[in-house]
Amino acid sequence: MKIQLYIFLFFISFNGFSQVEKSKTTRDSIKKEELNEIVITASRRSEKIMRSPISIEQLKSAEAKIMGSASIYEALENVKGVQIITPSLGFKVINTRGFANSTNVRFAQLVDGIDNQAPHLGAPIANALGANDLDIDKIEIIPGTAAALYGMNAINGLANIQTKNPFEYQGVSIQQLTGVNHVGNIDRFSPKLYSQFNMRFAKAFNEKFAFKINASTTGGTDWVADDRTDLAPNANASTNLYGANNPAYDEVNGYGNESANRKTLNLNGKNYVVARTGYRETDITDYDIKNYKTDVGFYFRPKKDHELAVTYKTALINTIYQRSNRFRLDNYTLNQIALDYHTPVFQVKGYATFENTGNSYNLRSLAENMDRAYKSDDKWFADYSTAYKNAITNGAAVADAHKIARTSSDQGRFEPGTAAYNEKKEELININNWDYGAALRVKSTLVHAEGLFNWDKAFSAFFGKIDAKLLSGFDYRNYIIVPDGNYFINPVNPSENLTYQKTGAFTQLKKDFLDRKINLGATIRMDKADYFNTKFTPQFTAVYAPKNEISFRASYQNGYRFPSIFEGFSNVNSGGVKRVGGLRIMSDGIFENSYTKASIDKFQSQVNNDVNTLGITQAQAIEKNKNTIQKNPYTYLQPEFVNSFEFGFRGIALKQNLFIDADFYYNSYKNFIAQVEASIPNTKDPNQIPTALYSKNSQNRYRLWTNSKSKIYNYGGSLGLKYRFDPTFTALTNVTYTKLDRTDDKDGLEDGFNTPEFNINGTLIANNIWKNLGASATARYQNNFDYVSFLVSGTVPAYWSMDAQINYNFKKTGITTKLGGTNILNKPYNSILGGPSIGGLYYLSLVWEMK
Repeated sequence: MKIQLYIFLFFISFNGFSQVEKSKTTRDSIKKEELNEIVITASRRSEKIMRSPISIEQLKSAEAKIMGSASIYEALENVKGVQIITPSLGFKVINTRGFANSTNVRFAQLVDGIDNQAPHLGAPIANALGANDLDIDKIEIIPGTAAALYGMNAINGLANIQTKNPFEYQGVSIQQLTGVNHVGNIDRFSPKLYSQFNMRFAKAFNEKFAFKINASTTGGTDWVADDRTDLAPNANASTNLYGANNPAYDEVNGYGNESANRKTLNLNGKNYVVARTGYRETDITDYDIKNYKTDVGFYFRPKKDHELAVTYKTALINTIYQRSNRFRLDNYTLNQIALDYHTPVFQVKGYATFENTGNSYNLRSLAENMDRAYKSDDKWFADYSTAYKNAITNGAAVADAHKIARTSSDQGRFEPGTAAYNEKKEELININNWDYGAALRVKSTLVHAEGLFNWDKAFSAFFGKIDAKLLSGFDYRNYIIVPDGNYFINPVNPSENLTYQKTGAFTQLKKDFLDRKINLGATIRMDKADYFNTKFTPQFTAVYAPKNEISFRASYQNGYRFPSIFEGFSNVNSGGVKRVGGLRIMSDGIFENSYTKASIDKFQSQVNNDVNTLGITQAQAIEKNKNTIQKNPYTYLQPEFVNSFEFGFRGIALKQNLFIDADFYYNSYKNFIAQVEASIPNTKDPNQIPTALYSKNSQNRYRLWTNSKSKIYNYGGSLGLKYRFDPTFTALTNVTYTKLDRTDDKDGLEDGFNTPEFNINGTLIANNIWKNLGASATARYQNNFDYVSFLVSGTVPAYWSMDAQINYNFKKTGITTKLGGTNILNKPYNSILGGPSIGGLYYLSLVWEMK
């Protein structure tokens, strides 16, 4: 069925191509628009999109503004091949081609070629440091590895947000968007206001000097994460305690009752797994969203085609952030200063990004330490045992006895909403040790410098004769982390900052053949990072364009992703489990002497089952099952690696009214950077190791960054169509197919594919329906998919949603109004597990532009 559909579409397309030559009088709207479209991100030089050697998508500001999305950044969800996940109303994550997660360190995000990541994460905090809507010209996206040219760990893709130059775009623009969400009592909130204000002012004083300033504020109430699914439903299966009767109950968005907060208690001859009570996310976090950002730029053109730009950006972020835990970002700040000098021959660029996590905190650590603040784990479990035995003595049934024991043990617990609770919460979120508090206190800096040299521009006569282009570039990057004693330490010299440096260089040669109908390209890149050997990354491309309206492309490339600062250097105590970076400098000796948590969990479960069903002693059950325990087979971190093959087609058909863009790819990955949990027993006596690993009190527990042994293969493709019916109506549609092919040597540590097999978008745009009135509607569908993470694993349900808007341009006043909504049917859905339920957002936007 799928093959027949593609054949049918290409049959239509080639029929259309034959008509192009015959129809000389046909309006050339799509043809003119697409043939003249210029992109720069695919090859790091200006080229027509029809001749781009790899897949590249773009979203122009003018097009995004007439879609139903509340912002241009959110409108990326409508772009072919793009998947957006939503851990928070104030935090959306872009991904392409599989292996998505809530931080997505495999996808780079640039603004005017400048990386806007938060240094310690190795990934951006959504668009927090990006451009606001009024300053965005367009966004270009490479949906696939871009490592050969960029070397920014962009093995899944890259987005480049291009802003408006003040020499070309002058004037004052102001936007106020006011909206409402939480409509219809779908969660604990009544309807809440949402507000976004953007301002842009740009002025060119003459041909040499110009400046611009942008400011933006966003405020509202976040979507709520309140999934109460039990993550340990079978922990007490051997005693027939399930659901509400399960004393190990661990709901998805409840924290402080995870595996690290459980203990096996022997009560009246039976082993029960019991968890502390914990707190729900809705009780312990602040759902207010605030994002303030501003940037200022000064531009100088000393002579024609030469420009120096000096820019400064700052952002303050208050939102929810998700990775293996959920975090509240409070007064989190990013600052960036950049210099860029470019000419047709060369470009040099340097920038520094400064990160301060402010008053942020870990929701899980807050919950578990709120419990411990009124009663230690040892005391709580002792009280639970006593209360349970008393209840049984008094004739209570087993399930009721567990409930009585919990109620008794929880006496004196801090209750959300009380003054005592609020006071203790404030205390804990300012303690920078997750064994006792919840604070996230990180200060880091990213320093980056790069340069490009266009040999064919410098020596145009020679390269013109051979019809070739040659581009070379270099880059240097250094991450600098201030040790905080909790999240990061320097194991060599505690008083010195951690540094993590990388250098890279590339050369790209492209040459035309057969009267420029064929273009072949080759790139070779070298990267060297601290703690790792030099890596080489090749790229080979081919473009065949028999006509201006048709082009075929093919490419092969590979790419590396070096570990992020957090993956390499973290040193976090959390609930009795230490999360340790995978570089030898951080975890020396742990891999060799530890046993995997997966085997320990299985061992403990078998011991409990045998005690409860066979009636043997705990010591006998330990001896019987000791061979279940397995040594840790993993070792120190190495870079991830991907091989990628891609084929694509672009064309104009149906009397020049239809633009077609299709691609197919096949990727293979190895050395996925992942986490393994392991424990070192506090004894070296081989005979005592099983007993030590049965009890959490007699082992040191770790979560280690390492590489999966799995080799993973995936493939997919996408088809995008743009059809202009007439000057009023345009239809856009795309379908993306993404498939996990197979996994060899599967070890269970590989990252979750976390991507729907099908993602379908369709948009109908109407311009000037009546005078200056326009409208659009978008329908979006994705099927259900498996989601795997350290926070929660399971199935994300399929969903479909609709966005819509109407707009009117008051040309005399320079005011444009837009009334619209996202998920207008208000059917709540989840884009990831552990994240929030997303409802409808309805808004009115007013934009005033004065040239």
